[in-house]
Amino acid sequence: MIPVVDINVTAKKAELAILKTLVYFDIFDYPLSQKDIKSFLECHLNDEVFAYAIGQLISDRIIFKTGEFYSLQNDLQKAEKRLQGNLRARRLLPKAAKIGAFLYKFPYVRAVAVSGSLSKNYADEKADIDFFIITKENRLWIARTILHLFKKFTFLFGRQHFYCMNYFIDEKGLIIPEKNIYTAMEVVTLMPLAGNYTMNRFFEVNSWTEKWFPGYESVGNLKISEKGSWFKRFTERFFNKRRGDRLDDFLFTWTTRRWQKKAREGRKNSKGKVMNLITAKHFSKSNPEAFQEKVVAMYENKIEQLKSSMFDQTIFFLKK
Repeated sequence: MIPVVDINVTAKKAELAILKTLVYFDIFDYPLSQKDIKSFLECHLNDEVFAYAIGQLISDRIIFKTGEFYSLQNDLQKAEKRLQGNLRARRLLPKAAKIGAFLYKFPYVRAVAVSGSLSKNYADEKADIDFFIITKENRLWIARTILHLFKKFTFLFGRQHFYCMNYFIDEKGLIIPEKNIYTAMEVVTLMPLAGNYTMNRFFEVNSWTEKWFPGYESVGNLKISEKGSWFKRFTERFFNKRRGDRLDDFLFTWTTRRWQKKAREGRKNSKGKVMNLITAKHFSKSNPEAFQEKVVAMYENKIEQLKSSMFDQTIFFLKK
């Protein structure tokens, strides 16, 4: 027979796992369904343990249930906001799929995926479409420059928010170096739109995300494009070998210096955030106002508070 103390400790671990998931999404004011919580748990919980733990958290008024959603806050408006955001996302995703297939036609682009809030099936009223792009090895900066030159034209028609290409890596830099809950979340929720083979390679080499979300299953069901273009084929032949190597190195150096100057001057983007582009030969990523670092710090601080609180409760139980 299992001692009662062991049952309690196991229950506390289950409660903490559920709370960790809710804490992360609470940073974004995003309540979760029961299915969401199970998808993003740090460990596997059987249905009986999960039901007991979540019931206990509700009973203790640590978490709240509003309709079908669970949250750290008893706020009906947040649940309604989520439903509206999910509806907008469903309408926007087909457009994202078409744009992703179009971006794949550009030189040296080997894969395209939806990232950001849209990849989590949410879009606010002023939603951008964020893209994660993988390029051919040592051709990232040629590909990025051509894509961003094209984006200049989208401003003329007010469509620039549909072409937010915020994160580039090339085939030599497939492994994401930062391994934390934020990057794990962004990796597993990517929705592939083009370049199935390269995207599969990317997910394989980033299997470290299973440490954070061992039970996550992709919900993406968008059509994957593999169709190139004559422009892509011609440009890649023209910039083959040395000519392309030299140009890619030049564009990397030039772009890095340009963005460093923007950062020094404190220039802001259209959303009023200080611009920040982190660059290396094999990746380019936007990180305005060190957003990733802030999210991770907020999450870790809240988790430490929770662990301390739950540890005190467990000690109290053991002394009874």
